[in-house]
Amino acid sequence: MTMTIMSAANAVSELKDADMKTVAKAISSGSLRGARGNSGVILSQLFRGLTKVMGNYDEVTVEILAEAFEKAVQTAYKAVMQPKEGTILTVARGAADKAVEMKDKTTDIVEFAEAVIAEAEDVLAKTPDMLPVLKQAGVVDSGGQGLVCVLQGAYDALIGKEVDYEPVSGSEAAPKAATKVKTTVEFVIESDKPLATYQIKEIKSKIEALSVGSVLDIKIGDEAEAKEEVKAAPAEPAKDMGFVSIATGDGLTSIFTELGCDYMIPGGQTMNPSTDDILSAVEKVNAKTVFVLPNNKNIILAANQAAAICEDKKIVVIPTKTIPQGITALISFDPDASVEDNESNMTEEIKNVKTGQVTYAVRDTMIDDKEITKNDWMGMGDSGLLSVNADINVAFKEMIDEMVSEASAVVSIYWGEGSNQEKAEALGKEIEEKYPDLEVEISEGGQAVYAYIVSVE
Repeated sequence: MTMTIMSAANAVSELKDADMKTVAKAISSGSLRGARGNSGVILSQLFRGLTKVMGNYDEVTVEILAEAFEKAVQTAYKAVMQPKEGTILTVARGAADKAVEMKDKTTDIVEFAEAVIAEAEDVLAKTPDMLPVLKQAGVVDSGGQGLVCVLQGAYDALIGKEVDYEPVSGSEAAPKAATKVKTTVEFVIESDKPLATYQIKEIKSKIEALSVGSVLDIKIGDEAEAKEEVKAAPAEPAKDMGFVSIATGDGLTSIFTELGCDYMIPGGQTMNPSTDDILSAVEKVNAKTVFVLPNNKNIILAANQAAAICEDKKIVVIPTKTIPQGITALISFDPDASVEDNESNMTEEIKNVKTGQVTYAVRDTMIDDKEITKNDWMGMGDSGLLSVNADINVAFKEMIDEMVSEASAVVSIYWGEGSNQEKAEALGKEIEEKYPDLEVEISEGGQAVYAYIVSVE
């Protein structure tokens, strides 16, 4: 959410002649492109609805703010296919309801803001009673908490509290949208003997093939003075369909690439790419239609948002929630089938994949009625926690036992940080001994966060 709001702040800071309309547009477009993670995308949609109303006025009143709050919540709810109560949406709706109530009670914006924030805090405190997982963990909804922080920040600015409006730089700031730049690359080719004309042409030809779209200054010889601008090689015709996928780890990146993925975005559980990251990646794929594989449930909304605002290509988001689902989607792709048939087939095939992921606990907590101690190893399944144990091997095997059924045929193991080839093969051998009818495949994933990612099909 910080990245999302800072992207909006960056967009506003670039305005030269700002008025309400241009500021509203900058907040909306900046947050939409910088949105990452489910809460970030929902926040961007709240800003989108809010600014759609505010951009029509030169001054803001309580009545206008109440209308803007209502529009914000309507826009955000429409962006989520299956809204859940006890989340940022619930907190936003509570704030909007209070805004509507207050417009008939006061014209003082400060009084209005204080009442709205108080209501948002009250709704936030109730979120554990709406979502059992929050109550078990003893926490409030993080997205809702983030929204309250945003409202409090706006209030601080309203009452004149000293606020640093400069966009945060470095790792704290949202990356700005990629811009196309014309670059000059200089090659100095040394040779003990003079080069023949045909040799020079051959060198130029090879460099051109590697440098589509760039301007090259080529010096032939140690003392060459002449510079030649090489024209860009003609672009190849766009193919019908291409792929962008999100994953982290050299092994997983290689697997996706070998299966035909055109462009990989580094990211995953703790590295959610933004809407703009996805748009930039799609732009690099020379295809009319680009399938996007999020491979994480927290990235799907950002991918859908990219599809909604992309103008020059068609983006089709296959709702892959895990790495194994993404791999299955690629394997299921048929280059001879239509876009619609491929979308339908891939979406259907990923439903047949069970995913398990082994990671460790960073604090004591309770999930799915299972008590977890810090540094315990957890086997996470598609629908929740499958196993917990201080021993990673025990946690892994108990997770597999929960995943395997009579219909299972193949178990694929991708090992990452916290494991290695030898350990993965030892676990694979134990699975084969316990389930002799299963085929076990082991690959290096290199992923962070999860020592093992497993699929059962």
